[in-house]
Amino acid sequence: MKLVALTGRTVAFLVAPKGVEQAELTSPWQAVAEAGGTPRLVSTRPGRVQAFKHLDRADTFPVDDVVVDADAAHYDALVLPGGVANPDHLRTDPAAVAFVRAFCTSGRPVAVICHGPWTLVEADVVRGRTLTSWPSIRTDLLNAGAHWVDEEVHVCRDGPGVLVSSRKPADLPVFNDTLVTEFAQAPPVQGHPPWATAHEPAPSRHVR
Repeated sequence: MKLVALTGRTVAFLVAPKGVEQAELTSPWQAVAEAGGTPRLVSTRPGRVQAFKHLDRADTFPVDDVVVDADAAHYDALVLPGGVANPDHLRTDPAAVAFVRAFCTSGRPVAVICHGPWTLVEADVVRGRTLTSWPSIRTDLLNAGAHWVDEEVHVCRDGPGVLVSSRKPADLPVFNDTLVTEFAQAPPVQGHPPWATAHEPAPSRHVR
């Protein structure tokens, strides 16, 4: 079932040009691809994004879509990876914030991990929602009206769409399985645009 669960669905991975935690991009990306989905890398400018392994530069990955030109209505689901600098950049970009808000208010599923919820806070879409995160942003989420829990993965259905959240890279196995399951259960978008050929899954398309 997992191998075809996301066939015909396109999943946006929104990241900044620099600062995304590599494992939190590549591991869910691979899970989506293996489930038959089409992952697309969305960023605030074209070219390549620079990923990090904690504080060290890691690989770079090619951008599929620039967020200012992207229509959230064309994607079935959204993944927000973490890394400290990544959401800190995204929450200062009006187009990125609007993209995230459009997903959350339209009822399509969103998955977020680690520091990724910072962008949700900026979009003002966590009020009344329950989620987990890296512990250091707990206060930010509480101040934004969210309910915070310390769990490996949490699925919140108290809103327009499902919100899947996890705390850190160690949670990725259950995060990946949960987001695939939840994305597969959500109603698919009708009438995807004629996408250009998507890049190969992230782990096999890196440049050192």
